[in-house]
Amino acid sequence: MNTPVVKEKGSMFKKVLGNQISVVFFILIALIIFFSVGAKGFFSAYNLKSLLQQTAVIGIITVAQTFVIITSGIDLSQGAIIGLTTLIASGMMVDLGLPIGVAVLAALLAAVLVGVVNGFFVAHVGLPAFITTLGTQYIIRSIALLAKGGNDIYNLPPEISNFGRGTIGGVFPNLAIIMIVIVVIMHLILKKFSFGRYVYACGSNVTAARFSGVKTKKAIFLVYVLAGFLCGIAGIVMMCRINAGIAVCGDGYEMNSICAVVIGGGSLFGGEGSISGALIGAFIMSVLSTGLQIMGFSTYWQQLITGIVLILAVMVDTIRRRRSQGME
Repeated sequence: MNTPVVKEKGSMFKKVLGNQISVVFFILIALIIFFSVGAKGFFSAYNLKSLLQQTAVIGIITVAQTFVIITSGIDLSQGAIIGLTTLIASGMMVDLGLPIGVAVLAALLAAVLVGVVNGFFVAHVGLPAFITTLGTQYIIRSIALLAKGGNDIYNLPPEISNFGRGTIGGVFPNLAIIMIVIVVIMHLILKKFSFGRYVYACGSNVTAARFSGVKTKKAIFLVYVLAGFLCGIAGIVMMCRINAGIAVCGDGYEMNSICAVVIGGGSLFGGEGSISGALIGAFIMSVLSTGLQIMGFSTYWQQLITGIVLILAVMVDTIRRRRSQGME
């Protein structure tokens, strides 16, 4: 009589292990426990607040990268968009004396414009996303550096730093609230709206999606526009966090977002991914970075580990995909 119960428990255990989101969540918990024990001050209230503020930027661009990767694309211009956004917004406030709202709106429009350019060349011209976004990355970063001669912009209005350091109820950072709102909205769009179904269809089989009536070019174009907009928001969040406009402040962030998406169950081959899994992946990247920093590892070691994590995540994704195709 006990045999069915044992089988049921075993199947439930296998089901949990087979769910990548559950696995990465356990990994996140394990990392938090490890650094709480091995890195003095990691679990302090101050560090946890800083961790949430840091994850806000990575979390937002990871959401953007999730949409792009599901369509079997990739966005390497994210870090450059962040830097450009901080520079435009801070420059308009400090150099031109414009109101905060106007400066933020102009910076977001610039980010959307980059998304429009990426989307046009990928969806309508048919250029590879890797080449297109790598090209725009170099162009945007060069424009941002040339605009101020490589100089940073400081002395922003006090409202910027106040908002960046502010919390809700003295506990939850404002920047993390922005990330959570975006995560919830984008999750609903991806799972509950027809646009989300079109995104998955484009990544699974773009030809079949086109024959089934999906306007694939329009859907892919809008994905890159949305990605540009979200990266613009991430840039504003970054500006509030560092209280400055720095052209290179987002360098390398696109690698973290790609790692986070793949760790969270997204596939670089397209058609797979979720906002919840990607968010857990983003927290893993932030916990790794913060924990290693507290333990005294230099940024060079952090970049090394990020590279290793990326290769391992893609390798696991490739093996998982081959097994699923073999089962079919």
